[in-house]
Order: sequence, then C-alpha cells, then structure tokens
Amino acid sequence: MIGIPKEIKNNENRVALTPGGAGMLTQSGHKVIVQEGAGEGSGFSDQDYEKEGASILADAAEVWGQANLVMKVKEPLPSEYGYFRESLTLFTYLHLAAEPKLAEAMVSSKITGIAYETIQLAGGSLPLLTPMSEVAGRMSVQVGAQYLERFYGGRGILLGGVPGVPPADVIIIGGGIVGTNAAKMALGLGANVVIIDRSADRLRYLDDVFHGRIRTLMSNRYNIASAVQKADLLIGAVLIPGARAPKLVSEDMVKQMKPGAVIVDVAVDQGGSIETVDRVTTHSDPIYVKHGVIHYAVANMPGAVPRTSTLALTNMTLSYAVELADKGLLQAMRRHPELRPGVNTYQGHVTHAAVAEGLGMPYASLDSLLTLEDGKSG
Repeated sequence: MIGIPKEIKNNENRVALTPGGAGMLTQSGHKVIVQEGAGEGSGFSDQDYEKEGASILADAAEVWGQANLVMKVKEPLPSEYGYFRESLTLFTYLHLAAEPKLAEAMVSSKITGIAYETIQLAGGSLPLLTPMSEVAGRMSVQVGAQYLERFYGGRGILLGGVPGVPPADVIIIGGGIVGTNAAKMALGLGANVVIIDRSADRLRYLDDVFHGRIRTLMSNRYNIASAVQKADLLIGAVLIPGARAPKLVSEDMVKQMKPGAVIVDVAVDQGGSIETVDRVTTHSDPIYVKHGVIHYAVANMPGAVPRTSTLALTNMTLSYAVELADKGLLQAMRRHPELRPGVNTYQGHVTHAAVAEGLGMPYASLDSLLTLEDGKSG
C-alpha cells in the first residue's frame, strides 16, 4: 500500500504523486491512499485522485499507519518521527547529512529510508535530483533579481542593465545542473555570468555549450575571493551527493561584497556552501542581512512553484515507485542498481558512506546487511 501524506514544511505546496501517477499504481494492482488536501497546493483535488482509483484519508496518522511505502517530497519534520516503524519504507528527499536528529530517529526506528537525491546512475548522474535542481537553478536567478531591487534592500540593479548601463555580475559557484540552469536564466536576462567549478572538463563543456558567452574559472580560494568581491548576485550551486556541502565562500569574503548584493545558496539543504549561510529560512520569511548582504536560504525553493515541480518530480520518481511497489526493495535494486546508493538507512544503520561521514555516525555497508539477512533466512 502506497501512502501520500500532505507536506507540512513551511509553504511546501508540492505533493509526492500526481493523480496520473496514482492511476498508474492502482492500475498495477496497488492500493494508493492520499491524505485529504495533499494535492491542493499543486492544483490537484481529492476528486482527481479518487477518479484514478486512490482512496482519500482524513489525517496523516492514518496514511502513515496503513502504508508500507510512504512517498513524500521533503524530509519528515519532528512531528512525523512518531510514525516511523521498522516495516515502513520512506521514499523522499532526505538530505540526512544536514539533519542529524532525523537520521537518529530513522536509525532508532529501523525504518528503510530511500533518498531521491542519492539515487545515482552508473555515469554519476542523479536522476531524481535533476528535475528539482533544474527548478531551483532557474528560480535562484528570479529570486536574486527580485532582491536586487531597492524596495527589498538590494543594490537597485536591473540584472540585464539597459543600453548604456552595464548589467549585473552574477557569480555561480558550481557548474552542475543547478549552476547550468542558473546560467541559462541569468544569460537570458542579459547579466554578466561567471561559473566557478573544480572540474576542468566541466568548465570546457560549459564554455562549449554557452558558446563563450559566460566566463569560467577554476575553483580555488583566490579565484573565488576575487569573483565574490565583484558579485551583485552570488549563487551557491555546489553538490556532493549525500555529503554536506563544503564551505567555499568564507565570512571574510562575504564582508568584501558590495552593500546590497544578494546571496542565494541553493545548497542550504545540504548545509550550505557559504559560511554566512548559518540558518535555513522559509518562504514566509526568506531572507536575512549579514555584513550588508542579503542572504536567501530557503531549503525548499521549488515549493514556490508547486505545479511545475510536482509534475517534473513525478515524471522521474514514478517508475521507481512502481518497481518498489511491484517487486519490493531487494528485487527493485537488482533490476535498478542505481537504487542501491539511494538507500540511506536500513535495519537501524546508516548505509550511505558520505551521509554517515557527514553525520559522524557509523557506516554499515548495505551489501553486508543483506548478506547477514540472507544467512539468517537460510
């Protein structure tokens, strides 16, 4: 039975499954239970789900209690920890390296936690993180452009300038999916764009696909410090799968930024890549000012555009949900090896090495745990 509870994070209007996705699961013979009102923020009514064969339940406790596979968008909050149990599989964005209390609750309850963000294909791509990274990257420029307006305390700069007036300088640290999508938006608005990355191959690729319209810099302390000092908008777009983001921009660097400049750290849900991003903000209270610089540190940016985000997310998660529901975790992992690094907690252990390192918790190999189980059953 697949359960879809309503998201409770501040202004989180996404839902883990569209009515169409629910229909695919019910047509495969599975029962789908959806909490009342779970899809409203994304424009899906309870009736939409019922038409696809799902059942609507009144409260979260019923959904969590009856389901053996719970699909969410964001990590559970403390009020949801009491729903955890050993027989339950949770399929969602977890970002455990930045959430030690959640990790402890999952380990102590022995819940199986599969994190969207660490499901990784053989080539290194992260298929379930990609759609939300695309959304967040594009949003980072929209948000930055807004907060550069004087009304919001910014420098009073139009991102693209006008004829005879120079555009804003946008510095993007990290040339992955987030950084690439941020660059597309910033270029489209006419800004000067610099991308900093540690991979020479990635910088060559970006220089090629953008036809030289952006500047690229190798990531080192000197280059970062020089670029940050010139930034009107600084976007943190660093990702190490499962691990805490490295602090690449120091507080001293932020102190050298222009008054009214804007920082948008998309990596905040992994701890943030900018030293002065020392708290997570919300959509209802998204910014704070430190050293005269506006900091935007909302951890669920795509929640502001839930219709787009929910559709994009379900496009990628649904096939895995069908496999997990049809075959169970072990068979699903055999058919789709990329699911293995997605398993962050299993049988009371942290089973992703980077997550364990980020948390300072013991690591247990998933293979070793499964071997032990096979031995017991034999």
